[in-house]
Parts: sequence; structure tokens; C-alpha cells
Amino acid sequence: MAEEMKETVEETVEKTAEAPGSEEKKGKKSKADKKLENEIEALKKQLEEKEAALAEQKDQHLRLAAEYDNFRRRSKAEREGVYSEACSDVVNEFLPVFDNIERAAAYAADENVAAGINMMAKAFSETLTKLGVTEIECKTFDPNFHNAVMHIEDEQYGEGEIVEVFQKGFKRGDKVLRYAMVKTAN
Repeated sequence: MAEEMKETVEETVEKTAEAPGSEEKKGKKSKADKKLENEIEALKKQLEEKEAALAEQKDQHLRLAAEYDNFRRRSKAEREGVYSEACSDVVNEFLPVFDNIERAAAYAADENVAAGINMMAKAFSETLTKLGVTEIECKTFDPNFHNAVMHIEDEQYGEGEIVEVFQKGFKRGDKVLRYAMVKTAN
């Protein structure tokens, strides 16, 4: 639309310049010339106003699109966060059950009972893996993953080495669900 108006203005200027007798009246401007100049000026002002309105509309459109995109990203992050928190809470409630199953498997007197309990523990462990829950490694002490409840001085072990695990620790992604309770050396 702006291009069409520019072309119209340019055509009007060219017609005025080519008008017969325009060379003869260089020094004097007729009423028709003044009228055309006024019309050209009015069209130029109108064109500038339309271009400014168009630029404002484009700016509003871009801002609205950016705002919507940010809203969509925030909503997605919130949904993922809610799911992750809910999953972590549920897994935390089941971890004591998992501990009890493992204890029962360790102290079962009958082989058939022990085998059945081991199968349950294995199935429970596989389910945790499917949910993205992993066991925290317990080789060297890391306060980000381990809770040292006992400490011994023994030259047989290295600095910060974990000697015994009292309770397994679990994490889901980067979030620690339960810290491992351990006994450390040196």
C-alpha cells in the first residue's frame, strides 16, 4: 500500500514537470501548480502517517508473538516440574518398602521364600529404573550424595572412602531423593 502511494506521488510530480508551458512559467507558479504541490504534501503526510501506524502494528504483533512464546515455554517448564515433583514424592514414599523387601530377602530362612522376595526386589528395582531413579554410588564420600553417620580411623582404607552403607541413597536426574547413610574412613 505504501509503495502504491509513493508511485502515485511520483507520477503526479512527473506529470507536473511535463505539463505544457511549465518551462515558460519557471518564475511564476500558477494556482494549479500550487494545488498540486499542496496535494502532494498532503499525500506525503498521509503516507508517513500510514507507515507509522504500520510500524506500530508490526511492533505490537512482534511483542504479542514473543509474549505468547515465553508463556508457552514457562507453561511447559511448569508442567514438567510438577510431574517431576509428584513422581519424586511418590518414589520417596515407596523407598522404605523397598528397603524392607531387601532386608527380608537377606534374612529369609527358606530358599523358596528368599527367591520370591528377591524376585519382588528385582521387579521393584526395575520399576524405579523405568521412573528414572538410580542408586547413588557409594565408593568415596561426597556430601552432595552421602550422609556420614559414622566415622572410623583405619589405615587400611583411603581418605574419605566409604566402608559401610547403612541405607542406600537414590536420585532422579540431578535431584537427590534420599541421601545414602554411610560409614566413612579417615
